[in-house]
Amino acid sequence: MEVMTYATQNIWTDWFAVYLFLGGMGAAIIAVSFLTHMYMREEKELVMWGAISGVFMMALGSSMLFLHLINQWAAIYILTPWAIFHKPDSWIAWGSQFIIWLQITALLFALPFMVAKPRLLNWPLVGTVLKMEMVRALAARVTPFQRILGVISIVTGIGTVAYTGLLLQSFPAVTLWHNPALPILFTVSAFSTAMAWLLIIMYMFIPHRVDATIKVLYERIDVALITAELVIIFSFFNFTLSGSESGYRSAELLWNSMGWLVGFIGLGLIVPLIMEIKCVFGIGVSCGKHVIVPASLMVLMGGFLLRHYFMAAGVYGYPW
Repeated sequence: MEVMTYATQNIWTDWFAVYLFLGGMGAAIIAVSFLTHMYMREEKELVMWGAISGVFMMALGSSMLFLHLINQWAAIYILTPWAIFHKPDSWIAWGSQFIIWLQITALLFALPFMVAKPRLLNWPLVGTVLKMEMVRALAARVTPFQRILGVISIVTGIGTVAYTGLLLQSFPAVTLWHNPALPILFTVSAFSTAMAWLLIIMYMFIPHRVDATIKVLYERIDVALITAELVIIFSFFNFTLSGSESGYRSAELLWNSMGWLVGFIGLGLIVPLIMEIKCVFGIGVSCGKHVIVPASLMVLMGGFLLRHYFMAAGVYGYPW
């Protein structure tokens, strides 16, 4: 008689959650800030800081993944375009190409804005690495192709965001991950955290250099994204509870965890949603950084906790 044994996976832990969080959010930050620039061309400083912070997040997350790999040389092969032709059904190969080209095109797109507002380039550490003459010459060369670079960055950014969910969804042994709603959930979460990060930048670092219309627009979009995330999560777990036994075990782990219920659902989604709704619609509070910044920080915390608990509750079953 065959007996099913269930175990929680312990290979992809918090280091992988950080990679998924920073990679998805960084890519979404670049895509959102560049899309904003396409329709509001005067918002150059927002684009600059969005590109820099997004690329930094992706580089940091990718470094963590690379350091934890068993065979780093195999990872270097994945970074080459040949990996796609060798195995076109590999999401890791596609995701690696998205990440590489997104970082290159994002920095090139933002370079003319960095030259126009050279505060970052004047930092001593940056100045020792980059020569201003070379930077200005490169910026002049990429300016005619800036729109093309922006389009490539947006496409590869959206591709990177989707890849973080598709990568997990491609593991059939773990029912919690092998769920058709997972890529949608991670995509919505990534764009919600991107909105939160850009709102922090606008309210804390460039408060008087960004059009108030953009702040309100981002706040309203974030309200919609958090609402969508809540709907997807409850629909998601309806699927796991009515599916296989391993999916049920994963759902049981999550919905009996106070960190998931209070930390993620409560403080990471519901509380910032209420704060932003009150702010957007002017219900009892005056809108400002004292409301939006704490709400945005909670959204960022929720984005990481979502991935942390998905790693921690990944249950697989096997017969013996």
